[in-house]
Amino acid sequence: MSVITTFKIEYVQYLDAEGKETRNDLPAFTKDLDHMVALYKSMFSTRVFDAKAVSLQRTGKLGTYPSCLGHEAAHIGIGSAMRAEDVLAPSYRESGIQLYRGVQPREIYLYWGGDERGSDYQHEPARHDFPCAVPIATQCLHAAGSALAFKLRGEKRVAVCTLGDGGTSKGDFYGAINVAGAQNLPLVAVIINNQWAISVPRQKQSGATTLAQKGIAANLYCVQVDGNDLIAVRKTVNDALERARAGKGGSVIEAVTYRLSDHTTVDDARRYRDDREVEEAWTKEPMKRLRHWLLGKGVWDDAKEEAWKNACDRRMEDETMAYLETKTQPVTALFDYTFAQLPVDLARQREDALSREKLHG
Repeated sequence: MSVITTFKIEYVQYLDAEGKETRNDLPAFTKDLDHMVALYKSMFSTRVFDAKAVSLQRTGKLGTYPSCLGHEAAHIGIGSAMRAEDVLAPSYRESGIQLYRGVQPREIYLYWGGDERGSDYQHEPARHDFPCAVPIATQCLHAAGSALAFKLRGEKRVAVCTLGDGGTSKGDFYGAINVAGAQNLPLVAVIINNQWAISVPRQKQSGATTLAQKGIAANLYCVQVDGNDLIAVRKTVNDALERARAGKGGSVIEAVTYRLSDHTTVDDARRYRDDREVEEAWTKEPMKRLRHWLLGKGVWDDAKEEAWKNACDRRMEDETMAYLETKTQPVTALFDYTFAQLPVDLARQREDALSREKLHG
Protein backbone atom coordinates (compact mmCIF):
# COMPACT_ATOMS: atom_id res chain seq x y z
CA MET A 1 0.00 0.00 0.00
CA SER A 2 1.33 3.43 -0.95
CA VAL A 3 1.13 6.44 1.38
CA ILE A 4 0.24 9.58 -0.55
CA THR A 5 0.70 11.99 2.34
CA THR A 6 1.10 12.17 6.09
CA PHE A 7 0.89 15.10 8.48
CA LYS A 8 1.75 16.12 12.00
CA ILE A 9 0.59 18.99 14.18
CA GLU A 10 3.21 20.74 16.27
CA TYR A 11 2.30 22.00 19.76
CA VAL A 12 4.04 25.18 20.92
CA GLN A 13 4.55 26.22 24.54
CA TYR A 14 7.21 28.30 26.27
CA LEU A 15 5.72 28.87 29.75
CA ASP A 16 3.92 26.30 31.87
CA ALA A 17 0.98 27.04 34.17
CA GLU A 18 3.34 28.31 36.89
CA GLY A 19 5.24 30.63 34.59
CA LYS A 20 8.30 28.39 34.33
CA GLU A 21 10.11 28.14 31.01
CA THR A 22 9.54 24.80 29.28
CA ARG A 23 12.33 25.27 26.70
CA ASN A 24 15.56 27.21 26.43
CA ASP A 25 14.99 28.92 23.08
CA LEU A 26 12.70 31.78 24.02
CA PRO A 27 11.98 34.19 21.14
CA ALA A 28 14.14 37.28 20.79
CA PHE A 29 11.32 39.67 21.75
CA THR A 30 11.28 38.25 25.29
CA LYS A 31 14.70 39.80 25.93
CA ASP A 32 13.04 43.24 25.93
CA LEU A 33 11.63 43.05 29.44
CA ASP A 34 10.04 46.50 29.25
CA HIS A 35 8.09 45.25 26.25
CA MET A 36 7.06 42.11 28.11
CA VAL A 37 5.81 44.24 30.99
CA ALA A 38 3.84 46.34 28.52
CA LEU A 39 2.23 43.17 27.11
CA TYR A 40 1.28 42.03 30.61
CA LYS A 41 -0.19 45.45 31.32
CA SER A 42 -2.28 45.16 28.14
CA MET A 43 -3.55 41.78 29.34
CA PHE A 44 -4.35 43.28 32.74
CA SER A 45 -6.21 46.27 31.28
CA THR A 46 -8.21 43.91 29.05
CA ARG A 47 -9.35 42.01 32.13
CA VAL A 48 -10.32 45.25 33.89
CA PHE A 49 -12.22 46.37 30.79
CA ASP A 50 -14.02 43.04 30.64
CA ALA A 51 -15.05 43.15 34.30
CA LYS A 52 -16.41 46.68 33.82
CA ALA A 53 -18.45 45.54 30.81
CA VAL A 54 -20.03 42.72 32.81
CA SER A 55 -20.77 45.15 35.65
CA LEU A 56 -22.44 47.58 33.24
CA GLN A 57 -24.63 44.80 31.87
CA ARG A 58 -25.60 43.63 35.35
CA THR A 59 -26.74 47.14 36.25
CA GLY A 60 -28.80 47.57 33.08
CA LYS A 61 -26.40 49.96 31.35
CA LEU A 62 -25.23 47.56 28.65
CA GLY A 63 -26.88 44.91 26.52
CA THR A 64 -25.86 41.27 26.28
CA TYR A 65 -22.06 41.06 26.46
CA PRO A 66 -19.65 38.18 25.65
CA SER A 67 -16.89 38.14 28.24
CA CYS A 68 -13.30 37.41 27.16
CA LEU A 69 -12.14 36.34 30.63
CA GLY A 70 -9.31 33.83 30.19
CA HIS A 71 -8.51 34.84 26.61
CA GLU A 72 -6.06 37.62 27.45
CA ALA A 73 -2.87 35.83 26.34
CA ALA A 74 -4.43 34.77 23.05
CA HIS A 75 -5.74 38.26 22.37
CA ILE A 76 -2.62 40.25 23.22
CA GLY A 77 -0.39 37.63 21.59
CA ILE A 78 -2.30 38.03 18.32
CA GLY A 79 -2.59 41.81 18.52
CA SER A 80 1.07 42.38 19.31
CA ALA A 81 2.22 40.10 16.47
CA MET A 82 0.23 41.98 13.84
CA ARG A 83 1.56 44.99 11.96
CA ALA A 84 -0.46 48.19 11.74
CA GLU A 85 -1.14 47.62 8.04
CA ASP A 86 -2.57 44.14 8.59
CA VAL A 87 -6.33 43.70 8.87
CA LEU A 88 -8.29 42.02 11.65
CA ALA A 89 -11.64 40.30 11.09
CA PRO A 90 -12.70 39.27 14.60
CA SER A 91 -15.62 37.36 16.02
CA TYR A 92 -17.59 38.96 18.85
CA ARG A 93 -15.30 37.99 21.75
CA GLU A 94 -11.95 39.47 20.69
CA SER A 95 -12.07 42.67 22.74
CA GLY A 96 -8.44 42.30 23.80
CA ILE A 97 -7.13 42.34 20.24
CA GLN A 98 -9.35 45.27 19.36
CA LEU A 99 -8.20 47.28 22.36
CA TYR A 100 -4.57 46.54 21.52
CA ARG A 101 -5.13 47.81 17.97
CA GLY A 102 -6.60 51.08 19.13
CA VAL A 103 -10.31 50.53 19.63
CA GLN A 104 -11.46 52.65 22.58
CA PRO A 105 -13.29 50.93 25.45
CA ARG A 106 -16.12 53.44 25.04
CA GLU A 107 -16.58 52.25 21.44
CA ILE A 108 -16.97 48.62 22.49
CA TYR A 109 -19.33 49.63 25.30
CA LEU A 110 -21.31 51.68 22.78
CA TYR A 111 -21.62 48.72 20.40
CA TRP A 112 -22.85 46.33 23.09
CA GLY A 113 -25.10 49.11 24.33
CA GLY A 114 -26.94 48.87 21.01
CA ASP A 115 -25.37 51.76 19.13
CA GLU A 116 -23.71 50.89 15.81
CA ARG A 117 -21.51 53.98 16.07
CA GLY A 118 -19.41 51.80 18.34
CA SER A 119 -18.13 50.09 15.20
CA ASP A 120 -16.93 53.36 13.68
CA TYR A 121 -13.45 53.17 15.19
CA GLN A 122 -11.69 56.51 15.42
CA HIS A 123 -8.09 55.41 15.92
CA GLU A 124 -5.58 53.64 13.71
CA PRO A 125 -4.83 50.87 13.00
CA ALA A 126 -8.27 49.68 14.13
CA ARG A 127 -9.94 52.12 11.76
CA HIS A 128 -9.26 49.80 8.80
CA ASP A 129 -10.18 46.62 10.70
CA PHE A 130 -13.56 44.92 10.44
CA PRO A 131 -16.10 45.33 13.26
CA CYS A 132 -16.84 42.28 15.37
CA ALA A 133 -19.03 39.66 13.67
CA VAL A 134 -21.83 38.08 15.67
CA PRO A 135 -22.87 35.57 12.93
CA ILE A 136 -20.59 32.59 13.43
CA ALA A 137 -17.52 32.38 11.15
CA THR A 138 -18.73 34.83 8.49
CA GLN A 139 -15.71 37.00 9.31
CA CYS A 140 -13.46 34.28 7.90
CA LEU A 141 -14.81 34.98 4.42
CA HIS A 142 -14.31 38.71 4.90
CA ALA A 143 -10.68 38.05 5.81
CA ALA A 144 -10.20 35.76 2.81
CA GLY A 145 -11.57 38.46 0.52
CA SER A 146 -9.21 41.01 2.04
CA ALA A 147 -6.29 38.60 1.61
CA LEU A 148 -7.17 38.18 -2.07
CA ALA A 149 -7.21 41.97 -2.48
CA PHE A 150 -3.77 42.23 -0.85
CA LYS A 151 -2.40 39.62 -3.24
CA LEU A 152 -3.89 41.26 -6.33
CA ARG A 153 -2.51 44.64 -5.29
CA GLY A 154 0.90 43.23 -4.45
CA GLU A 155 0.67 44.55 -0.89
CA LYS A 156 2.71 42.96 1.90
CA ARG A 157 -0.27 42.80 4.21
CA VAL A 158 -1.97 39.90 5.97
CA ALA A 159 -5.62 39.34 6.85
CA VAL A 160 -6.16 37.77 10.28
CA CYS A 161 -9.47 36.23 11.28
CA THR A 162 -10.30 34.86 14.70
CA LEU A 163 -13.01 32.36 15.53
CA GLY A 164 -14.05 29.95 18.24
CA ASP A 165 -13.95 26.17 18.26
CA GLY A 166 -17.62 26.05 17.22
CA GLY A 167 -16.89 28.29 14.25
CA THR A 168 -14.67 25.61 12.72
CA SER A 169 -17.78 23.53 12.06
CA LYS A 170 -19.24 26.19 9.76
CA GLY A 171 -19.02 26.18 5.99
CA ASP A 172 -17.85 29.81 6.10
CA PHE A 173 -14.62 28.70 7.77
CA TYR A 174 -14.04 25.86 5.33
CA GLY A 175 -14.78 28.07 2.36
CA ALA A 176 -12.33 30.70 3.58
CA ILE A 177 -9.43 28.33 4.17
CA ASN A 178 -10.15 26.48 0.93
CA VAL A 179 -9.82 29.60 -1.21
CA ALA A 180 -6.78 30.67 0.84
CA GLY A 181 -5.04 27.42 -0.03
CA ALA A 182 -6.16 27.35 -3.65
CA GLN A 183 -5.07 30.96 -4.28
CA ASN A 184 -2.06 31.01 -1.91
CA LEU A 185 -3.54 33.93 0.02
CA PRO A 186 -1.99 35.80 2.97
CA LEU A 187 -4.63 34.64 5.44
CA VAL A 188 -4.02 33.61 9.05
CA ALA A 189 -6.99 32.00 10.79
CA VAL A 190 -6.62 31.77 14.56
CA ILE A 191 -9.00 29.38 16.28
CA ILE A 192 -9.38 30.44 19.90
CA ASN A 193 -10.42 27.07 21.25
CA ASN A 194 -11.99 27.84 24.61
CA GLN A 195 -13.51 24.34 24.83
CA TRP A 196 -17.17 25.38 24.68
CA ALA A 197 -19.41 26.51 21.82
CA ILE A 198 -22.08 27.87 24.16
CA SER A 199 -23.13 24.57 25.80
CA VAL A 200 -21.52 22.19 23.27
CA PRO A 201 -18.17 20.85 24.54
CA ARG A 202 -15.13 20.53 22.30
CA GLN A 203 -15.28 16.72 22.23
CA LYS A 204 -18.78 16.85 20.74
CA GLN A 205 -17.95 19.68 18.34
CA SER A 206 -15.54 17.73 16.18
CA GLY A 207 -14.04 14.28 15.83
CA ALA A 208 -10.70 15.76 14.77
CA THR A 209 -7.80 15.16 17.17
CA THR A 210 -6.94 18.85 16.86
CA LEU A 211 -8.85 21.73 15.34
CA ALA A 212 -5.64 22.98 13.75
CA GLN A 213 -5.52 19.98 11.42
CA LYS A 214 -8.70 21.14 9.69
CA GLY A 215 -6.45 23.38 7.61
CA ILE A 216 -4.45 20.42 6.27
CA ALA A 217 -7.02 19.65 3.54
CA ALA A 218 -6.66 23.24 2.31
CA ASN A 219 -2.86 22.87 2.18
CA LEU A 220 -2.32 25.52 4.84
CA TYR A 221 0.37 25.51 7.51
CA CYS A 222 -1.25 24.23 10.71
CA VAL A 223 -0.07 24.40 14.31
CA GLN A 224 -1.52 24.16 17.82
CA VAL A 225 -0.34 26.51 20.56
CA ASP A 226 -0.90 26.92 24.29
CA GLY A 227 -3.39 29.77 24.19
CA ASN A 228 -2.68 30.69 27.80
CA ASP A 229 0.99 31.32 27.03
CA LEU A 230 1.41 34.82 25.61
CA ILE A 231 4.96 34.13 24.45
CA ALA A 232 3.88 31.06 22.49
CA VAL A 233 0.90 32.81 20.88
CA ARG A 234 2.94 35.88 19.93
CA LYS A 235 5.75 33.78 18.40
CA THR A 236 3.43 31.39 16.54
CA VAL A 237 1.23 34.13 15.08
CA ASN A 238 4.27 36.23 14.15
CA ASP A 239 5.80 33.29 12.27
CA ALA A 240 2.54 32.68 10.41
CA LEU A 241 2.27 36.36 9.48
CA GLU A 242 5.81 36.43 8.13
CA ARG A 243 5.20 33.27 6.09
CA ALA A 244 2.12 34.87 4.56
CA ARG A 245 3.95 38.15 3.90
CA ALA A 246 6.69 36.26 2.11
CA GLY A 247 4.19 34.64 -0.26
CA LYS A 248 4.35 31.23 1.41
CA GLY A 249 0.62 30.97 1.98
CA GLY A 250 -1.84 30.97 4.83
CA SER A 251 -2.01 29.26 8.21
CA VAL A 252 -4.48 27.81 10.67
CA ILE A 253 -3.46 28.24 14.30
CA GLU A 254 -5.36 26.62 17.16
CA ALA A 255 -4.84 28.47 20.45
CA VAL A 256 -5.97 26.16 23.24
CA THR A 257 -7.41 28.11 26.14
CA TYR A 258 -10.56 28.13 28.28
CA ARG A 259 -13.65 30.28 28.63
CA LEU A 260 -13.57 31.18 32.32
CA SER A 261 -16.85 33.10 32.04
CA ASP A 262 -20.35 32.26 30.92
CA HIS A 263 -20.83 32.28 27.14
CA THR A 264 -22.49 35.68 27.47
CA THR A 265 -24.13 37.63 30.27
CA VAL A 266 -27.46 35.90 29.48
CA ASP A 267 -25.93 32.43 29.84
CA ASP A 268 -25.53 30.34 33.00
CA ALA A 269 -22.71 27.87 32.35
CA ARG A 270 -23.39 26.07 35.64
CA ARG A 271 -26.26 24.30 33.88
CA TYR A 272 -23.90 22.38 31.59
CA ARG A 273 -20.35 22.73 32.94
CA ASP A 274 -18.82 20.99 35.93
CA ASP A 275 -17.44 23.32 38.61
CA ARG A 276 -14.31 21.20 38.97
CA GLU A 277 -13.48 21.74 35.32
CA VAL A 278 -13.64 25.50 35.78
CA GLU A 279 -11.58 25.34 38.96
CA GLU A 280 -8.87 23.40 37.14
CA ALA A 281 -8.92 25.90 34.28
CA TRP A 282 -8.29 28.73 36.74
CA THR A 283 -5.02 27.04 37.74
CA LYS A 284 -3.83 27.40 34.13
CA GLU A 285 -5.12 30.91 33.42
CA PRO A 286 -2.89 33.23 31.40
CA MET A 287 -2.42 36.20 33.73
CA LYS A 288 -0.87 34.15 36.52
CA ARG A 289 1.80 32.48 34.42
CA LEU A 290 3.11 35.64 32.76
CA ARG A 291 3.00 37.49 36.08
CA HIS A 292 5.09 34.76 37.73
CA TRP A 293 7.57 34.89 34.86
CA LEU A 294 7.93 38.67 35.18
CA LEU A 295 8.29 38.38 38.95
CA GLY A 296 11.09 35.90 38.40
CA LYS A 297 12.83 38.38 36.11
CA GLY A 298 12.62 41.07 38.79
CA VAL A 299 10.70 43.53 36.62
CA TRP A 300 7.28 43.33 38.29
CA ASP A 301 5.99 43.37 41.85
CA ASP A 302 2.84 43.82 43.92
CA ALA A 303 3.27 47.58 44.19
CA LYS A 304 3.53 47.99 40.41
CA GLU A 305 0.51 45.77 39.93
CA GLU A 306 -1.58 47.76 42.40
CA ALA A 307 -0.56 51.04 40.76
CA TRP A 308 -1.46 49.70 37.32
CA LYS A 309 -4.79 48.36 38.59
CA ASN A 310 -5.66 51.79 39.94
CA ALA A 311 -4.70 53.41 36.64
CA CYS A 312 -6.85 50.90 34.70
CA ASP A 313 -9.79 51.43 37.04
CA ARG A 314 -9.59 55.20 36.54
CA ARG A 315 -9.40 54.83 32.77
CA MET A 316 -12.38 52.50 32.60
CA GLU A 317 -14.40 54.88 34.76
CA ASP A 318 -13.58 57.68 32.32
CA GLU A 319 -14.46 55.47 29.34
CA THR A 320 -17.69 54.41 31.01
CA MET A 321 -18.72 58.02 31.57
CA ALA A 322 -17.87 58.86 27.96
CA TYR A 323 -20.10 55.98 26.84
CA LEU A 324 -22.98 56.83 29.15
CA GLU A 325 -22.86 60.52 28.19
CA THR A 326 -22.96 59.81 24.45
CA LYS A 327 -26.10 61.40 23.06
CA THR A 328 -28.62 58.92 21.69
CA GLN A 329 -29.06 58.96 17.92
CA PRO A 330 -32.35 60.17 16.45
CA VAL A 331 -34.74 57.45 15.31
CA THR A 332 -34.05 58.46 11.70
CA ALA A 333 -30.57 56.96 12.04
CA LEU A 334 -32.24 53.59 11.44
CA PHE A 335 -32.79 54.69 7.85
CA ASP A 336 -29.93 57.04 7.09
CA TYR A 337 -27.03 54.62 6.61
CA THR A 338 -28.62 51.67 4.81
CA PHE A 339 -29.18 52.81 1.22
CA ALA A 340 -27.45 55.36 -0.99
CA GLN A 341 -30.92 56.30 -2.18
CA LEU A 342 -33.72 55.40 0.22
CA PRO A 343 -36.59 53.39 -1.38
CA VAL A 344 -39.96 55.11 -1.43
CA ASP A 345 -41.56 52.86 1.20
CA LEU A 346 -38.69 53.33 3.64
CA ALA A 347 -38.63 57.07 2.98
CA ARG A 348 -42.28 57.13 3.96
CA GLN A 349 -41.50 55.18 7.15
CA ARG A 350 -38.67 57.57 7.93
CA GLU A 351 -40.95 60.58 7.71
CA ASP A 352 -43.52 58.85 9.90
CA ALA A 353 -40.87 57.99 12.50
CA LEU A 354 -39.58 61.56 12.46
CA SER A 355 -43.04 63.02 13.00
CA ARG A 356 -43.71 60.63 15.88
CA GLU A 357 -40.37 61.52 17.47
CA LYS A 358 -41.18 65.24 17.26
CA LEU A 359 -44.67 64.62 18.66
CA HIS A 360 -43.37 62.77 21.72
CA GLY A 361 -40.41 65.09 22.26
